[in-house]
Formats: sequence, structure tokens, C-alpha cells
Amino acid sequence: MSLLVISDASIRLGGRLLLDGADLTVDAGRRIGLVGRNGAGKSTLLKAIAGEMPLDGGEIRLASRARLATVRQEAPEGPASLLDTVLEGDPERLALLAEAETADPHRLAEVHERLRAIGADSAPARAATILAGLGFDEAAQARPVAEFSGGWRMRVALATALFANPDLLLLDEPTNHLDLEATMWLEGWLARFPGAALVVSHDRGLLDRAVEAIAHLDKGKISLTPGGFDEFVRIRTERAMQQTRAAERIAVERAHIQSFIDRFRYKASKARQAQARIKALERLPQIDSVIEDTPTRFAFPEPARIAPPILALDRVSIGYDGTPVLRNVSLTVDMDDRIALLGANGNGKSTLAKLLAGRLEPLSGEMRRGPKLKVGYFAQHQAEELVMDENPIDHMARALPRATPPQVRAQLARFGLDADRAETPVANLSGGEKARLLLALATRDAPQLLLLDEPTNHLDIDAREALVKALADFQGAVLLITHDPHLVELVADRLWLVADGTVRNFDGDLDDYRALLVERARPAAKADTSNRRDDRRERAEARAALAPLRKQAKDAEALIARLTAERAKIEAKLADPALYAPGRAAEVTAANTRLAAIKREAAAAEEVWLAAEEALEAAS
Repeated sequence: MSLLVISDASIRLGGRLLLDGADLTVDAGRRIGLVGRNGAGKSTLLKAIAGEMPLDGGEIRLASRARLATVRQEAPEGPASLLDTVLEGDPERLALLAEAETADPHRLAEVHERLRAIGADSAPARAATILAGLGFDEAAQARPVAEFSGGWRMRVALATALFANPDLLLLDEPTNHLDLEATMWLEGWLARFPGAALVVSHDRGLLDRAVEAIAHLDKGKISLTPGGFDEFVRIRTERAMQQTRAAERIAVERAHIQSFIDRFRYKASKARQAQARIKALERLPQIDSVIEDTPTRFAFPEPARIAPPILALDRVSIGYDGTPVLRNVSLTVDMDDRIALLGANGNGKSTLAKLLAGRLEPLSGEMRRGPKLKVGYFAQHQAEELVMDENPIDHMARALPRATPPQVRAQLARFGLDADRAETPVANLSGGEKARLLLALATRDAPQLLLLDEPTNHLDIDAREALVKALADFQGAVLLITHDPHLVELVADRLWLVADGTVRNFDGDLDDYRALLVERARPAAKADTSNRRDDRRERAEARAALAPLRKQAKDAEALIARLTAERAKIEAKLADPALYAPGRAAEVTAANTRLAAIKREAAAAEEVWLAAEEALEAAS
């Protein structure tokens, strides 16, 4: 069943044609990753699907009564608690609960049936589970939204969209405000999500583990490839190779024909053959070159070797204004180390990075640094320190006062900032281009230790892969803080766990860490299950005296539900034009007869249910 159909869609934005006759069909329950280069129009397409942007041509059709959810661009705010804010993400549930307060008995039965169908009773527990998966413990869930920072409030916006349990979920870079732990939880949640989803992401792990197909938006068109991102890359590479071979073959044939034409065009004896060759040349297909644009490449300067350990911590405490965030930290770093930090946001990962970068001093203990150690530090918040009306050349020239203009440009070129972008004011650079500038600035002195705090937030997939390759070639040490499991798996060979107020080696890989997170979640789940079991027992004892009446009401309710479902099927059948084809008159008559009978049976069942409910109310 097609849930969403995009037909011949066109959108112009700022004079650019982003969608040019694009087509895409999303079936019910199918999860699709939407990829494409920065600026290709992915976010614009999601806005058009959500009805937030008009099409310039074509059509977007959403199935009748299909529920759609997307993450609000504005972070939620106000005095409501996180849990109440998420619960407000299901307006149908709220409307039904409000209606149940005033509905007449006949309508009340329908309201309660619908509340049961959407799992209204379990909604608070479901909302709490989603919030917990995104990093909010029970105490945090009870706090007002206004107490949280913008990044954390965007997690609440994501939780609200997930809680809505829609038929179609639209997600635009959902991991941008998440840590590694929440990202891994989201991967699992999406993989189990029964509805359809269209997910824009540069996170290869998410696109491999959570979706069933990849929609590639390129040059205004959308092509669909089954499988995750790795399968998409494999199929696209094979197609590109076939395209290249076809182009080479036709180029040889074209050159051969052109040679004949050039030799014999003006010879009377060969004029007819030359004209035939010209027509043959015109008939040869024009095959585009491989779709890939200029490959993205990063290159870190080669650092000078220094004696190990380049940095050592001995029982160090780290914090702010005399208050420790991390205590008793004893670790060493060598030039060959590739380290990733694990641990939820707020545990102190960035605090540790600031200490190693020299932006914090230890509160106690000893930190020993190699005498010639240079540290390159990258953090997303550094983008706020850039001067908006200056260009990358201005920034690099100030950071390298002794460098010549060619050397300044060469350092920027290492990270894909070509001549045009190097001369573009920072205010006009994209998020990814600003990230490239920050990487170029962080590595300008050829550091032996590179600290990367969320380096991929604004990089597209190609740039992320370029970063992986550059880090593989880098001859110094790397300490990585990232929400991207793919980056961790490809770069890190050591893991440090930042938790419980300290930092320690984690013996295992990322799969072991996933298993640890699952194991930690079990006691809470067991306790929650136990509490629910006790509640059910108490409610069962309270109902025991009224069991006969409740059974009568329940049986009537079940009968109404069955009749309602059968009625819906028959009405759908009667709405199908194919039913009225010649020779099917008897089927039409039978369907209408059964529909009339269902209405009578449902009315009788409702009377039984109403009488039982009134008796229960009188007894309570």
C-alpha cells in the first residue's frame, strides 16, 4: 500500500531548481534514508511533504487519514515537564481524553475503544521510555523544559515526534544533537519502528542499521536503491564503472568515425560514406561522465615525532570553579594512539578534552606534557569565535603570521577550501565549510595530538569519509568525541569510558559497549515491570466483586469492535468501483444486506454495553 506518492515534483528556491520532475513512492511500514550532497534539496523536500513549502510543479499525495510527524524546528519551551511536553505530541489522545469527560454514553463507548486502540493507558510509560533512550533520567523527565539548554530541548522535540507513533515519520539529521549512546538507541528504535520513515542523515551507521532503502536526491531527481548505505555505495559504484566503460567504448567509436569523416569529408568519391558517418556519429548516445563530483579529500600535516608518552595524567581531578567533574584520572597518550571517548553527554567528555587542550588546569594531581607537544583542538562551539565578515584566508593568515600567502592557501586547500571558498566571507559559508575551516585552523601547527569534539556534525557523507581516510594517514595521536558509531569503529583502537565521575579504559569494542548499555537498562525495565504487575494485581482485586457486570460490558465491547472492523471492510469493498462490474450484482446485494445487519447488531450490543456500564457506575 502506497502511503506517500511524489509525482513529477519540482521546487525552485532562490532561483535554483532543487527538484526537477522528482518521483518517489513510500509504502506503508517502509523506512527510507534520503541522501544527497549538501544543498541538493533534501530538507526542502521534507518541508514540502510536511506541507510547509509549496511545489512549483507536480504533486505530493499522502494516503487518506495517514498521520505524519516531524521534528519541530523550534526547540520546545515553557514550564511544562519533559514528560508532559512529549505526551502533548499525540493530539488525538489528548482530544479523546478531553472528550471522554463530557461525551454522551453512546459516544463514550467509541472514545474508550479508540483510546484502547492507540494505547492511551501505556502512553506515559512509552513517553518515559523514549525520553530515557534519548538521555533523560526519571528526575530530568519531571523538570520543566525551560531549564534545559537548546541542544537538550531539541532532544525533547525529537522524543515528541517519535512518541506520536505516526504512519509516516520525517526526520532531518536526527542525530545532530545526540551523543553516541542516544544515537545507538535511536538506531535500534528506528529499526523496530512499525511505521514508514523518511530519514535525512549523514550518519552511515544509522543508514545501514535503521533503513531498508536509500533514496538518492541528485540533480533534481530521486533514485531508489534497496538496502542500507553500504549496499547503495556498492550498487552505485558498479553503475559508475559500467557507465565509465560505456563512455570509454563510445568515445573510441566516436573517435574512429570522426577520423574517417576528417579524412574523406571533401573527397568526392567518399562523400556519401562521409555523410553516412556523420549521421552515425549523431546517433551515438551521449553518456554523462561518472556522477561523482570532484572527490572530497582532507590531509593533516605530518607532525614531528616526540618521545612517549606525549601526555600523562596521574590522579588528576578536573572541573570548574573548584568543583570537580572528573576525579582520580590516571591515563597516558602516545603518538600512535587512536582513542574514542564513550559516555553520555554531561559526564565530562568535553571537560577532559579541554584539559588536554590546555584550556583547563587540573584541580589536583599531576599532568605531564611532552616539552615539544603541540595539540590541535577542534570543537563545534569554536564556530562562534569565527569573524563573520572575514574570509578563511583572513583567519588563517592571522593564525600563521609568518606564513606566505601560498602557504596560507595550501593549509586551507588541505580541507577542501578552494580558491573561491577561501575568499568567501564566513557568514556565507555552510556549516560544513565552517567545520573545514576549523579543522584547518586546528592543525595549522602540525600537532602531535589531535582532539576532535564532534567533528562531523555539519559534514556530509563524502566529507566524513575523507576525514576517516585523513585520520588513518595522520602520524600523530587522536582523541575523538563523536556521536557517529561508524567513525568510532573505523578510527579508534582504544576506548575510554567517561562515567561515574572518572575516566577508565574500556576493554572491548563498540558492540560490547552496546551490550553494556542494554544490560544497564534491564534493572530499570524489571523494576518498571514489577511495579506494573503490582498495579495490575490491585486493580484486579478491586474489580473482582463486579466481575459479572464487567464481563458483560467487555463481551459487548468486543462484539462492537468486531462488528466495527467488519463494517469497515464491507464499506471499503462497496467503495471499490471494480465491485460494480457486470456480473457482480449479487455480491453488491449481499454486501449491502450484511451491512444493514451489522448496524442492527451493533445497536443492540451498544444497548447491552450501556446498561452494564450504568450498573457498574451505580455500584461504585
